[in-house]
Amino acid sequence: MSTDWKNLGFGITKTDYNVRCYFRDGKWGELEVSSSEDITMHMGATCLHYGQESFEGLKAYRGKDDRIRLFRYDENAKRMLNSAKGVLLAEVPQSLFQEAIEKVVKLNERFVPPHGTGASLYIRPLLIGTGPEVGVRPSKEYLFMVFVMPVGPYFKEGFKPVDIMITRDHDRAAPLGTGHLKVGGNYAASMTSVAEAHEKGYATALYLDAREKKYIDECGPANFFGIRDNTYVTPDSQSILPSITNKSLQEIAKQMGLKIEKRPILLEELSEFEETGACGTAAVITPIRKIYDPDKNISYSYGDGENPGNITTKLYEKLVGIQYGDIKDEYGWITVLD
Repeated sequence: MSTDWKNLGFGITKTDYNVRCYFRDGKWGELEVSSSEDITMHMGATCLHYGQESFEGLKAYRGKDDRIRLFRYDENAKRMLNSAKGVLLAEVPQSLFQEAIEKVVKLNERFVPPHGTGASLYIRPLLIGTGPEVGVRPSKEYLFMVFVMPVGPYFKEGFKPVDIMITRDHDRAAPLGTGHLKVGGNYAASMTSVAEAHEKGYATALYLDAREKKYIDECGPANFFGIRDNTYVTPDSQSILPSITNKSLQEIAKQMGLKIEKRPILLEELSEFEETGACGTAAVITPIRKIYDPDKNISYSYGDGENPGNITTKLYEKLVGIQYGDIKDEYGWITVLD
């Protein structure tokens, strides 16, 4: 296999195997290995009609020692359990989740990019209702599967500052809805606003709270954070997905001597931050250069316009260093596969 690892995009690439497990008759079956990229289900499956599904995203990294590392996948297992409870999916036991992740990575080891390329193996666990229902009710059958692909940066710019745009015309999730769960409906709801941002030359859309349009919410498919007065500030909202990356960055920031504030962030506070960024598994950190508010025709700018801020850079380098095994893992986040 000849692959240009350093110029990978973030998209589907065929790999050798995926793993699957079916929930039928009230219990999970055995983990199966498949080389097919297709799945078969009834046309009345609840995932197709009522959005009864959940997914996760995580990565495997190859270190200088050529060993493969997984980052905090126990947290992904817990988050999928929470999502399953939220939309009444069959709950995937943490042991099954972790077994599936380890198995699919080992089966596709040749697709884990070499160290130093900036690429990684993206892992997508998926849980869907496959049983047919015409009435709005939970499925009786489910499929849990995990597939993988080598990827480069989520944003083509990589770790470079981007411009984003505030949207008031669209809400990603309601305050008491599914915003805190990793379910497909939240992402479907974001597509129009993100597409509009792209058309206007921005990397993504920044959402405000759905109730009052006064507070910062999600940043496209990622969490938002800002730095000011040696403090890491990130929104606290029932509509925001609990990001494992954000959670990790807060621990690193605290160790670096920063104060941590997880609280509602007023829109007006954007003018007070020294640095801002979006964080999540896919991009790790995307530094923000400018946030444009089209309703007020105001732009909030950060840094020197060309380079990420000093604190954002340190946070990024520390987290990525841990993930690739270049920096000692003091937190117990890394699992090295045998």
